[in-house]
Amino acid sequence: MEMLSSAFQDTIKQVVALSQASTEVNEQNVYQTGQAETLPLIDRIIKDLLLPGSGITGIEHLFDLLDKASAGKSCLLLLEHYSNMDLPVFSYLLRNAGTHEKAIADALVAIAGMKLNEASPTVAAFTGAYTRIIIYPSRSLQGLDNNRAEISRSTAINRAAMKTLLELKTQGKLILVFPSGTRYRPWDPSTKKGVREIDSYIKSFDYMSFVAINGELLHVRQGDMMDDYVSQDVVRFTAGPVLACAPFRDAARDRAEAAGIADKKQAAVDAIMEQLQLMHNQAEEARKRLLPPV
Repeated sequence: MEMLSSAFQDTIKQVVALSQASTEVNEQNVYQTGQAETLPLIDRIIKDLLLPGSGITGIEHLFDLLDKASAGKSCLLLLEHYSNMDLPVFSYLLRNAGTHEKAIADALVAIAGMKLNEASPTVAAFTGAYTRIIIYPSRSLQGLDNNRAEISRSTAINRAAMKTLLELKTQGKLILVFPSGTRYRPWDPSTKKGVREIDSYIKSFDYMSFVAINGELLHVRQGDMMDDYVSQDVVRFTAGPVLACAPFRDAARDRAEAAGIADKKQAAVDAIMEQLQLMHNQAEEARKRLLPPV
C-alpha cells in the first residue's frame, strides 16, 4: 500500500494551497466552519478509493435524530474512530446520497482535538474542510506536568469550546463525537477504550445515536495523517436507533453499582464502546459479502 502523501500528492498540494485553516488554536477560534472550497478535492480522493457497496445503513435513524435537533433538542452522534478519513467519508456519503441526506451532513459539527490543526499545515488543510469545535484533549493534558503556560492555555481553549458547544447544541446541529478520543491503533488496545469525559456529553444532551464504521481507506501508522497508508475498500457506516441519553446513562450507572464498580462515569462510557463494538461486529459480517473476490 502507498502512503496518502505520495498517492495523492498533486491533489494534496491543491488542498493546502486553497486552505485557510488556522494552524494555531486559541480561545477565540475554537469554532471553525468548514471550508467548502477544499471539499471537492478531498471528495476526489475519497471517490477514487471507495468501492461499490459503500454507504450508510440505518439512515432513517439519522433522519430521526435530525428531526429532534431541528425541534431544539440537543443531539449527539457517537462514532467509532479508525482514521482521519472517518468524518470525510461520512460527510461524502451523506452529501452524495440525496438532498435529505445532505441536510444531515450540513448539520454536523465535530468535536476535534487541536492536534488536527497544529500537527501540520497539510493535516490542518484537510481538517479545515469540516465544521468543528476544537478542544484540548484529555490525552494531551496528561503530558503537561507543571507546564503552567500550557495548562492555562488548555483551560482557556476548553472553556471556550464548552461555551460554544452550549450555544450550538440546541440550534439544529448534530454534535459528532468520537468517544475513544483518538484513532484506533491495532498495536495499542487502549486506543479503543472510551475516554471518561464522554460521560459529561451524554449527561448534558437529550438524544444520541451510535454509528459503527466498517472498512478503511486510510490505515493508521506512526506519524501524522499523511504518513498513513491508503487502500480501496468498501466502507459501511451503521447508525443505530435514536436513544434518550439519560435512561441509557442511568442504566449503565445502575449496572456498575450492582457490580461494585466505583467509577460510574467510566462505566457509562464503557457501555457506549461495548454497544459500538457489537454493532461493528454485526455490520462486518454483512460488509464482507460486498467485498470483491480476492
